[in-house]
Amino acid sequence: MIFWISWILGISGGCVMASRALLHDYQLESYQLPGYFRTLKRTWERAVRPGLCLALCQLIPCLLFFAAGATAWLAVIALLCPLTAGFLIMQKLRARKAKKPFGITARVKRLMGASAFVHALLGILMLLLAPPALRAIMFTALPAFLPLTTALAGLAALPVEKGISEMYFRDAQRILKARPDLIRVGITGSYGKTSVKFILGTLLSEHYQTLITPSSFNTPMGVTKVIRTRLTPSHEVFVAEMGARHVGDIRELCRLVHPRIGVLTSVGPQHLDTFRTIERIRDTKYELVEALPQDGTAVFSDDDGICLELYEKTQKEKILTGLHSQRDDVWAEDITVSPRGSRFTLCTREARVACETPLLGEHSIKNILLAAAVCLRLQMTLPEIARGIGKLRSVEHRLELRSMAGGVTMIDDAFNSNPAGSRAALDVIAAFPPHRLIVTPGMVELGNEEKQFNRAFGEHMAQCVDTAILVGPKHTAPIREGLLAKGFPENAIYTVKSLEEATAQLHKLLHRGDTVLFENDLPDNYSEE
Repeated sequence: MIFWISWILGISGGCVMASRALLHDYQLESYQLPGYFRTLKRTWERAVRPGLCLALCQLIPCLLFFAAGATAWLAVIALLCPLTAGFLIMQKLRARKAKKPFGITARVKRLMGASAFVHALLGILMLLLAPPALRAIMFTALPAFLPLTTALAGLAALPVEKGISEMYFRDAQRILKARPDLIRVGITGSYGKTSVKFILGTLLSEHYQTLITPSSFNTPMGVTKVIRTRLTPSHEVFVAEMGARHVGDIRELCRLVHPRIGVLTSVGPQHLDTFRTIERIRDTKYELVEALPQDGTAVFSDDDGICLELYEKTQKEKILTGLHSQRDDVWAEDITVSPRGSRFTLCTREARVACETPLLGEHSIKNILLAAAVCLRLQMTLPEIARGIGKLRSVEHRLELRSMAGGVTMIDDAFNSNPAGSRAALDVIAAFPPHRLIVTPGMVELGNEEKQFNRAFGEHMAQCVDTAILVGPKHTAPIREGLLAKGFPENAIYTVKSLEEATAQLHKLLHRGDTVLFENDLPDNYSEE
């Protein structure tokens, strides 16, 4: 019995250590099992390798058991063999470079505990139900199922995590309830919401003490953490970015924030892999408008499409922003866009003001208009808003203009990409003089239409750049097809396996005066290596 218990303990500890990469994937997918399984499907070879290696190491105690039986000295081997193998596998995985490092958070520690419990429980069930010979074989094979047992651990930990999340959620609700004076703004959209949030934060700061959710803190737990740790009595306005991957996500965020002003930046094919249809995306984004009180205000971007339709059906106070002077409430005229920034006239029915910003592209002006509309609703003056617009700076990794060594200009748009954003980025680099290069892995999370969108991306790319470096042979194949379909020179297309290879290739191609666009940078769970 000591031999079997030792082996169970060894397996449990070894599996927890060997599952490091799988736990990282689970973390990158925001601890969502559907996303975790999609990652397993994309990267199954990488996912099964640690467990198979651990299973092979298990052959040592297994073969010794069949040769000598369950002796006391073999119990030590059964304990140390999987622990040692798991530790070596973990060290190997830890040495791999990650764009977003694996964070050993409190939740991850609880998940590791759940993983140890699951493997120990499976071992005990085998001990109780299987005869010794079959039991040894089952113990040996158990780590080979590591991707599935890790998912089982995530499922086992779910009730505890939900309880902890709800406790923090209620605490954040209590904090906000104690601040009836606080002006609350919610921002959602398929794309553009982070940029609009940072723009709005800058403009509001000309008049109000403002707190915005940092970076991409746009989930219920992310916003909850900001409220609990950063909101102070001096803040007058709270701006919350609201992200969504499933129907009901925005409604849940509104249950927390209770915004009085809601901003809808866009509705497009982002996260189609989870939403499945554009109609479900539309309805989810509109949850923000539905959650506004009757005396609340909804701000829409005039996209000549879905946002305009939603504006027209809304019965609450509403503001439309865009480039149409005839129908928009806040619009821009006299637009001049250059590689170094933009100039335009900010207009309302009552007045107008000249504005200048270093932000790139016409789409940036549209984002500014959404933020300006909120400021006007909060009684800020046009001169205050224009002063704030002049202070705007690029959001990190979102069309951020940088100067590189050797007289090279870099446009960093690596945070993420979508059909509208990629087109805007290409239009920006097209305004620069040749030689223009792009480094991109393409777009993801676009469901069944992903290949078509990436092919269209390639077709538009052919009109805007002179050299293309594609990261990931499999995923960028449709981009290559689109480039070639538009007559792009094949010898100007370079396909590499990783960003490191792309950087090395880029250094061989760059010369003084060149411009390079980094469009998207996929997280580690999309790596083809």
